[in-house]
Amino acid sequence: MKSICFLAQFPPPMHGLSKAVETLYDSRLKEKYRFSKIDITDNKRILQTLWALLRCKTDLVYFTPSQTVGGNLRDLMFLKLIQWRGLPCLVHIHGGYYRQLVDHDCRYWQRRMNYDVVGRLAGGIVLGHSLHGIFERMLPDEKIFVCPNCVDDVFIAPSVDEKMERLQNTDGPLHILYLSNFIETKGYREVVELARMAQEKGAAGRFVFHFAGKFFDAAEEDWFKTHTRGLDNVVFHGVVSGQNKVDLLRQCHLFALLSRYPNEGQPISILEAMGNGLAVITTDHAGIPEVANADNGYACSKHSIEVDKIYEYMTACYENRDVLSGVCRRNYETTKRKYTERQYIDNMDKIFESVCKR
Repeated sequence: MKSICFLAQFPPPMHGLSKAVETLYDSRLKEKYRFSKIDITDNKRILQTLWALLRCKTDLVYFTPSQTVGGNLRDLMFLKLIQWRGLPCLVHIHGGYYRQLVDHDCRYWQRRMNYDVVGRLAGGIVLGHSLHGIFERMLPDEKIFVCPNCVDDVFIAPSVDEKMERLQNTDGPLHILYLSNFIETKGYREVVELARMAQEKGAAGRFVFHFAGKFFDAAEEDWFKTHTRGLDNVVFHGVVSGQNKVDLLRQCHLFALLSRYPNEGQPISILEAMGNGLAVITTDHAGIPEVANADNGYACSKHSIEVDKIYEYMTACYENRDVLSGVCRRNYETTKRKYTERQYIDNMDKIFESVCKR
């Protein structure tokens, strides 16, 4: 039985990366590989992490690196130590910014160190084929693997039949959901603008806008409160999880994430929305087009987000519910077929097998 040591962030806190790591670590692959872990969530424990790596005995290190300049310096220490010890290392990039970071944000010496350590890796994993360029000219093609994100099974609806029947047979409002952190480049401000546009056009009764997520910046929270004041078609839910999150996803019909967030990879929130029968309004940023494009709802250029055209699409959805329900059902079936936990674990198993054979 091959041993694999996870050098990664584990919950808490719970976010896309830590959840993906936990899902893999607790999976059925524990019966096939001998898993161990070194939790790097707390940067204050860096000396303990280095000591653990010095003592680590494993056939493969599975590492999820940072995408910041400071975090990259830490990661270079880890990778240099791993390679000094002669341990094969598989790196999994859970975002889309690493290459931009290395080529444009790092100083020359740090960039050269990255090229050196990456060139010696056993392999690198990206979230989609469109992100293959993260490792181009750093690793040979046979060492670059693709593994899409997945949706936690609890956040995939057992069925959308009843939801689609209600959507087609009633003329009630469409519910639009923004579910992400409140960061300007995630596109929440454009969704607020859509809500204001609906109210000003006298169509507030057609659309209800739901916002859920966390504020990291007081200025962002102030902006949101100021610009949603007086909008009767806006509901703010704060941070949602568990059954509250399930209920919110199953209530809504359209999901809006107009992202151009620099660190974006392949948002799990989009997959969760699709797994509950929502049409998706998004951009062509990072790895998003591989999971959501015009076939899944409405997709625009991240360089040209025209709110009035998005509003026209929403209006078309309201007026032609048969077409909308067809998109929603297709998104649900695609998620069940391609983005379940089972698919994710199967994909990772194939990658582990391929790397371990070498």
